[in-house]
Amino acid sequence: MENMKEIQNRIRSVKDTMKITNAMYMISSTKLQKAKKTLQDAEPYFYTLQNTIQRILRHVPDLENPYFDVRTHIKKGMRQVGFLVITGDKGLAGAYNQNVFKLAEEEMDKRVYTRLYVVGQQGMHYFPKKGLFIEESFHYTAQNPTIDRARKIGMTLFEQFINGELDEVYVIYTRMINSMQMVAEKKQLLPLHRENFMEDSAMSEEMRKYIREHQSKPFPMFPSPEAVMNTVIPNYLIGFIYGALVESFASEQNSRVMAMDTATRSAKDLIHDLNIKYNRARQASITQEITEIVGGARAQKGKGEK
Repeated sequence: MENMKEIQNRIRSVKDTMKITNAMYMISSTKLQKAKKTLQDAEPYFYTLQNTIQRILRHVPDLENPYFDVRTHIKKGMRQVGFLVITGDKGLAGAYNQNVFKLAEEEMDKRVYTRLYVVGQQGMHYFPKKGLFIEESFHYTAQNPTIDRARKIGMTLFEQFINGELDEVYVIYTRMINSMQMVAEKKQLLPLHRENFMEDSAMSEEMRKYIREHQSKPFPMFPSPEAVMNTVIPNYLIGFIYGALVESFASEQNSRVMAMDTATRSAKDLIHDLNIKYNRARQASITQEITEIVGGARAQKGKGEK
């Protein structure tokens, strides 16, 4: 059995670790609430742009635009496919990063020609170790995503798609279903498909009402529908990337909250077990001391009688 000194050292060590996990839990909780609010604030912008594209397509159904170019003349096995993979900067977030890595590798294995674009330090370190070449790493933190960062990422991908260097572009990120469940998902960014610009089932009732009210109003397009579409679509796609960045950031913080909460509770359970162990060791030590005192007293008494 361990002596009391060793048990006390272990208890002290576990308590120090618990302070760290508890602090990380509090920090991630605050960041999670901030990320949720950011995502909620960005939702009207995203849906308004989506509705604008929908209205343009309805008024000018035969409108041609390079972002809708599906390039049917290129065979499936010969298409250049780009993957924007959004990871975290740190670990200690459960299976958050591993789920993204697994999905990205599975999707890349299905294609012949792929290009990898990575956000987040974890992805920048992971993929080269697996022998996967990163076409471009966006060298800034995945923490606190901004629309400016989303624009820089988007412009890189848009330019390569328009120039024919990429035929399809996908975003792999983590979506938070609820506070207990996150899932790694793949969404197609380019090319756009006309049939996708319908009323979104995930849209709130307030947003549906807002869109219905504005659809009935006149819809002038200056200087031309083509010019309007060329302005709106990049902003829509940038909004999509920004939403994926924010959603991933919120999912990372939620995963870390869950992981740190589990670690803190495990530390409390371990401290409880160590306290029991310490009390038993202390009791055994006291019992041994009493036994030695009683034995010594008896020995002295025996000597006195002789």
